Amino acid sequence: MDRVIQKKKWNSKRIMTLAGITGILLLIAASYYYTSGKPKLNVDLERITISEVKKAAFKEFIPVNGVVLPLTTIYLDALEGGRVEEKYVEDGAIMKKGQPIMRLSNTDLALNLVTQETQVFNLLTQMQIARNAAEQNTVTRLNQMTDVDNLLKEAKRVYELNKHLYEQKAIGAQEFRQSENNYNYQLEKKKLAQKILGQDSVSTKQSLEQAKQLFEGSRNALQLTRKKVGDLVVRAPIDGQLTSLDAEIGQNKNKGERLGQIDVLNGFKVRVDIDEHYISRVFIGLKGDFSFANKKYTLKITKVYTQVTGGRFQVDMQFEGEIPQGIRRGQTLQIGLALSDETEAILIPRGGFYQQTGGNWIFKLSADGSKAYRVDIQLNRQNPDFYEVVQGLVPGEKVITSSYENYGNMQELVLKKQ
Repeated sequence: MDRVIQKKKWNSKRIMTLAGITGILLLIAASYYYTSGKPKLNVDLERITISEVKKAAFKEFIPVNGVVLPLTTIYLDALEGGRVEEKYVEDGAIMKKGQPIMRLSNTDLALNLVTQETQVFNLLTQMQIARNAAEQNTVTRLNQMTDVDNLLKEAKRVYELNKHLYEQKAIGAQEFRQSENNYNYQLEKKKLAQKILGQDSVSTKQSLEQAKQLFEGSRNALQLTRKKVGDLVVRAPIDGQLTSLDAEIGQNKNKGERLGQIDVLNGFKVRVDIDEHYISRVFIGLKGDFSFANKKYTLKITKVYTQVTGGRFQVDMQFEGEIPQGIRRGQTLQIGLALSDETEAILIPRGGFYQQTGGNWIFKLSADGSKAYRVDIQLNRQNPDFYEVVQGLVPGEKVITSSYENYGNMQELVLKKQ
C-alpha cells in the first residue's frame, strides 16, 4: 500500500532563501540608519578625552614669566669720555659709597685744566696789579686833596684879613680883590678835586668789581674743569653690588656711555612681560603667585609700563610677605597672574576642541555613554586649566575635550571600544 510522504516546510533551500532576504533587509535597514538623519561617525574611545563638567572654585589667571631684579638700581654712565687706564674692582664686587671703580684718562681735559689754571693765575695777578694801581691813585688823589685844602685855608685866611684891612682903609681895593679872587679860585679847585676824587673812587670800584667777577668766573670754570677731571675716576654713588660692568683696560668710553650698574641689596622686584591683549585688565594692586622650593609665594603689581613693544608690555611686581631664601638676580619665575577673585563656577577642562569650535559648541555624551551629540555652549572666562561655562552644560555631564580636527561637520559620534 502506498504511503503519502509529507513535504517538509523548512528545507535547507527555504532557510537559505529566508536568511538571504533577512540579511538584505538588515543591510538596507543599517544603510538607512547610518545614512539618514544627522551625520554620524564611529569614534574609538581610546583616541578621545572625556571630561566631566564640574562646579568648583575658579580664579581667572594667566601664566607669565618674570625676571628677578634688585629693588633699586643705579646706572653708572661715563660723565666724561676717556680711555680706561685702571680697574680697581671686578664685576660682582660689593661697593661702598664713594669707593673708586675705575680711572679714565682724557688728554683734552688735562690740557684744558692747565689752561684754566694759567688763566685764573693771570687774572688774579692782573686783579692784584689793578688793585695796587687803584690804591696808589687814591693815595695820590688824597695827597692832592690835602694840598688843595691847605691852599684853600691859606687863601681864606688872607682873604678874611684883607677884607678886614680893606674895611679899615688900610689896603687898597686892588689887593683886596686879588685875595678875594684867589680864595674863590681855591674854593672851586677844592670842589673840582672832591668831584674828581669821587669819580675816581666809583671808577676804581667798578673796575675792581669787574675784575673780581671775571676772576670768579674763571675760578668757577677751573673748579668745573677740576670736577670733570675728578669724574674720570668713576666711583660708586651708593652702597651696593657692582653688576654688568662693561669696561676693559685700554678701551675708549664716550661721554654718557653705560659702564655698569650698582644694585642696592635691600630687596628684590620682578619685571614681568605680559601680552598686550591684557593691557586694559592689568593695573596696580593685582596679585600673582609662584612656587619656589616647594613653597608658594605672593607678588603684587606696583608699577605698570604702558609702552607696548613687540606686542608685549611690562609691569613691576614686589613680594608680599616673605621673600624666598636663595633667590638671585636674573632668575626667571613662572607666575600665575590673577585677573579675578576666586568664585564658584561651572567648569570644563581646557582641550583641543576649542581650536575647531571657538568655544561655541561641544560634543556631550549620552546618559549611557555610547554616543555624543553636538550641543551649543557659551564660555566666558578661562585660565590655563579650565574654561568657565555660562550656558549649555550642567555639573555631572560628560563632554569630549580632545581635538575635533577629524570630525568635519559630524553632528553625532558613536563611541566604540576597538
